[in-house]
Amino acid sequence: MHIKRVSQLLNEAAIKLIERGDVHDNSKLEEPEKGLFDEFTPKLKDCVYGSDEYKGYLNGLKVALDHHYQNNSHHPEHYENGVNGFDLFDLMEMFFDWKAATERTKDGNIFKSIDYKCTFFTPSFTPSFTPLVAIKVVLNYPNRCVKFSKILPSVLGGSVWANFKAAEHP
Repeated sequence: MHIKRVSQLLNEAAIKLIERGDVHDNSKLEEPEKGLFDEFTPKLKDCVYGSDEYKGYLNGLKVALDHHYQNNSHHPEHYENGVNGFDLFDLMEMFFDWKAATERTKDGNIFKSIDYKCTFFTPSFTPSFTPLVAIKVVLNYPNRCVKFSKILPSVLGGSVWANFKAAEHP
């Protein structure tokens, strides 16, 4: 009975993720977002993430971004208390949104993106939450995520961390 119930719950979660994927960021296809995103997306593609130029383009997108955040729950800005308002599906969609965004920019890097976002959204991203966003990335690539590697020992506990550090990782 338990095995079948877990299977059922996982299937329901998979369906929910597929449904979210089908409507991800659809608000960008209508005004007030469409025109501004059409104008600024090509510009963002050619600039360095987090740079002054990047931030300037975001200022130009303010009206579109405010509307976008209001209508898309996978953005921390959607909630008054940031990521602390997230459910697991918001968290997963946010992570994949960030990953996809890094794939379309000049110097895209999911590790730098997570570090930047965690700084940008502080205090919403507390040390206890941060590993939930990036733990999979950190466990697979600990040498590339210095900030998270420093946080994980206290989150995972001494013996778990020691076993992790003793194992070989890419």
